[in-house]
Amino acid sequence: MDTDELSVPTYDGIIRAAEKFNHNLTLQFGVLASNCKDDDDYLNQAEAIINQWLQMDQFEEIIDDIFFGESVSQEEFINTLNKISSNIAEVRITPMEQREYEDWG
Repeated sequence: MDTDELSVPTYDGIIRAAEKFNHNLTLQFGVLASNCKDDDDYLNQAEAIINQWLQMDQFEEIIDDIFFGESVSQEEFINTLNKISSNIAEVRITPMEQREYEDWG
């Protein structure tokens, strides 16, 4: 799937939240969508990668992998990931078929 196929709350809660922090983080979440079958699958995969990043001991490895060596605040990065996790929990409250989707047609 493409990020255009995400529900509005999922797009806002993950893609836009990531963009507020750093465009390279947005790219990571955007690429993730290509491996997903639907909105809920995307939420699950986004949550899994966030948990993986939060459990990594070597922050420098994350910087190289996600931000291509760009300097970012570890504290702000963690806060952003926690905010996105919270957004994911909020989106899940609404069943997928009741979420708002953009009509690109």
